Amino acid sequence: MASASADDDHQDGPDLVEEAFRQASFSMSVFDVEQRYRRLNDVACQVMGVEEEDALLGRVFPYGVPEDVAQRGLLKALRDVAATGEPTHYEAFSRAPSGIREHAWNMELWPVRDASGEVSAVGLAAYDSSEQHWARQRLAVLDEAAVSIGTSLDLDRTAQELADLVVPRFADFASVDLLEAVMRGDEPAEAGPDDVVVLRRLAHAAGRIGAPGALLGPGTTDTYPPYSPPARALSTGQPVLSRSGAPDFDHWMATAPERAQSLRGVVVTSLVAVPLIARGTTLGVAVLLRTRPDVFNEDDFVLARELASRAALCVDNARRYTRERSTALALQESLLPRGPSRQSAVDVASRYLPAGSRAGVGGDWFDVIPLSGARVGLVVGDVVGHGIQASATMGRLRTAVQTLADVDLPPDELLAHLDDLVLRLAADDDSAGGDRVAVGATGATCLYAVYDPVSRELAVASAGHPPPVLVLPDGGTRVVDVSVGPVLGVGGLPFETTEIQLPEGSLVTLFTDGLVEPTEGDPDLGIALLARTLAEGHSAQASLEDRCDRVLSALLPKNPGDDVALVLARTRALDADHVRVWDLPADFEVVADARRRAVAQLEQWGLEDVAFVTELVVSELVTNAIRYGADPIQLRLIHDRTLICEVSDGSSTSPHLRRARIFDEGGRGLLLVAQLTTSWGTRHTRNGKTIWAEQALT
Repeated sequence: MASASADDDHQDGPDLVEEAFRQASFSMSVFDVEQRYRRLNDVACQVMGVEEEDALLGRVFPYGVPEDVAQRGLLKALRDVAATGEPTHYEAFSRAPSGIREHAWNMELWPVRDASGEVSAVGLAAYDSSEQHWARQRLAVLDEAAVSIGTSLDLDRTAQELADLVVPRFADFASVDLLEAVMRGDEPAEAGPDDVVVLRRLAHAAGRIGAPGALLGPGTTDTYPPYSPPARALSTGQPVLSRSGAPDFDHWMATAPERAQSLRGVVVTSLVAVPLIARGTTLGVAVLLRTRPDVFNEDDFVLARELASRAALCVDNARRYTRERSTALALQESLLPRGPSRQSAVDVASRYLPAGSRAGVGGDWFDVIPLSGARVGLVVGDVVGHGIQASATMGRLRTAVQTLADVDLPPDELLAHLDDLVLRLAADDDSAGGDRVAVGATGATCLYAVYDPVSRELAVASAGHPPPVLVLPDGGTRVVDVSVGPVLGVGGLPFETTEIQLPEGSLVTLFTDGLVEPTEGDPDLGIALLARTLAEGHSAQASLEDRCDRVLSALLPKNPGDDVALVLARTRALDADHVRVWDLPADFEVVADARRRAVAQLEQWGLEDVAFVTELVVSELVTNAIRYGADPIQLRLIHDRTLICEVSDGSSTSPHLRRARIFDEGGRGLLLVAQLTTSWGTRHTRNGKTIWAEQALT
């Protein structure tokens, strides 16, 4: 009995091995050393699409297998194992002969030796690892999305990054379209289920041969009916799956002949429209489609939603940045000078360039302020920081400078008052709490210069700002040796005014540090380059506008990282033919003589039509200077675009308008002056004050 049992076991052994080979749950094949099929198990037959393994036996690999790159690689692996007798591992990604989807295969190849130890065959076991492969691919796509989508705050670039990521590894064609309101940086309205949707194409990408081309180019718009997959995805907020032959897809194509023409000859095996939703706001839609045999499955849906969510957040960041930048830029542009100023002391050209970086618009500003006595104030400043807060701070400081300049303060006193104002604003911002950034904490610089065309004197004071660069009429350049004071908001430290005499036709260049800092990061090198560029562009025929463009081209990169303000002012001079000065004694009898002298001068200038008002103004101002002022008293007439009458005296007491009672014998003179002239005012000097009145000339 024992012997019979042993025989049974011996006889059943080969049969069990054969059944184990045939019924294995993975594909197993045997090839001879000439790579001919010798055996296939049941799973291998299913993969190969043959019912009987005899259909392949004796055939040379890769008979019955598509000869793509993966199969040619496998043939080499079979030959190597047969030649070397060493086992190997091989991975391939291909479509099985019996299927329409591509699969990932992990294969083990080993030598089969005969009794003499020679390699007589090669065994192959193939494991279908498609699910693991696709899972790894999805994780790889998500990892890449984290670093490749949203590298900038540019809407177009962000959309293109999404399209380039998914094609061709995930889809054969992808498009990204946004709602029109998003392109403007606004909040889009919610789309209803019956609404026609207008979308603007930002980006698209096409992969393999046979994929459909793009009907829309970047920047163009198209309308989507409510039954189309993109419109349904926007109205429902959920991904929508469709394909060629589906009722909604065919209906959409029937009503969009141009789109249908672009898909002629192409079978869309699977299409998914995924809404781009960030922070509860629907921004647009991404459309992914495949022409490959394998369609989008549930895992693909999850990946598409995740990619769309990440891209939507980046798009929303870009939208918010666009909106803030546009708001800050509009605010800043509204606060900058518009057109040429109404003054004749200097010819002016200017440029303002906002930063090209993602930091946003900064707080640079400049101004040209007409002053009394035909003088002009030139201002340039810089608020540290970017965005709306910097622009708002700039607006506050610019308004303060205009107000202080209107009372004719000298440059050092104006900056001292501006410094006090910044300290008060900073204290107010600190007390307000919240997210407000104190003005003093941001820091601000300012340079204020006053040019007098009568004396040809330029007075300059600086609060931590780069000094002006001069170009003299002979082409020589120099940097004004200004005593630079502290930045605004420090408090307690004085500012100094530097005064220099300029020949007529001198060019005064004011700028912010954004113009000179890009030169190797050294402002001194930048200022030197600025001086050379101005000297090289010196020509009687060169306009100020051309010289501005030349300077920006020479000193700035394509996308400057900081705001830039540039002001070029060419000085003029009023000669003796346009200015008349009389020194007057402190005697009331001289009032009549002052009137006669003024009228005689007006006749020489051909301004007899303003003689009556001028007589009244001279009489009132000279009388007040004698009555309330102190020696020395001086009368000056300036014939410029307007007629300016000035009376100076040695007293610092300023006159003021008052309402005279019915029986008062005086008190009405300044009121008449104010009503009969365009403007009037007082400015203080080192030796007293000057009362001036200005009349328009026809």
